[in-house]
Amino acid sequence: MRTHTGERPYRCDQCDYSAAIKRNLNCHMRTHRGERPYRCDQCDYSAARKDTLNGHMRTHTGERPYRCDQCDYSAAIKRNLNCHMRTHRGERPYRCDQCDYSAAIKRNLNCHMRTHRGERPYRCDHCDYSAARKSTLNGHMRTHTGERPYRCDQCDYSAALKRTLNEHMKTHTGEKPYICGACGFRTGHKRDLTCHMRRHTGEKPYKCEQCGYSAAYKSTLIRHMQIHMSEAITLQLNRSISDVKNAIANLHD
Repeated sequence: MRTHTGERPYRCDQCDYSAAIKRNLNCHMRTHRGERPYRCDQCDYSAARKDTLNGHMRTHTGERPYRCDQCDYSAAIKRNLNCHMRTHRGERPYRCDQCDYSAAIKRNLNCHMRTHRGERPYRCDHCDYSAARKSTLNGHMRTHTGERPYRCDQCDYSAALKRTLNEHMKTHTGEKPYICGACGFRTGHKRDLTCHMRRHTGEKPYKCEQCGYSAAYKSTLIRHMQIHMSEAITLQLNRSISDVKNAIANLHD
């Protein structure tokens, strides 16, 4: 009956977990002891609870029985659907203690914390890109394959990443949620606000490898690099002309 009343009298003494049933608490305690007795026979995954292993097995079968009634999301595990529903309700209970980031799902916060620690364990085997999250690496891999599965329903735009499509959609809605606190500049794209803020901070992260020049924007550095390229072409052309003149002079001699 506690599942109906919401009563959860069995509490973990190592974290804020609580349970309505004692055996659920006993299973939970395995996560603190590192015990994972339930093993998958198709990969090296193991779990502290049998129902968790059952949910994992659906990743092999492709079964996703838990469906969202507000969008086309579906999940192999019920708790994943419960976490997903927070995105519709706007709930983001997991908060970063180093910035204003918050998440609907705890593992998203755990992944976010890697950005503060500088951890990027997921590496691309085609280039030197690395990511803090596996899903981010999966999105990056599409830049190599050319796959752009996320399509705009208002124009022919498509994107490799869903968040890139979300940013693009603001061009249709006119939404500009990102606001500069220093001057009131507004934009629909977070990256544009990040670039804009460099005007106030003086930050110039893009550096020329051939001289001491640095720029606030990548496009500015590219234009600067064209100067070096033009100088190199001119120098090579002058050398070629000089070589031709010398060759002609030698012929006359």
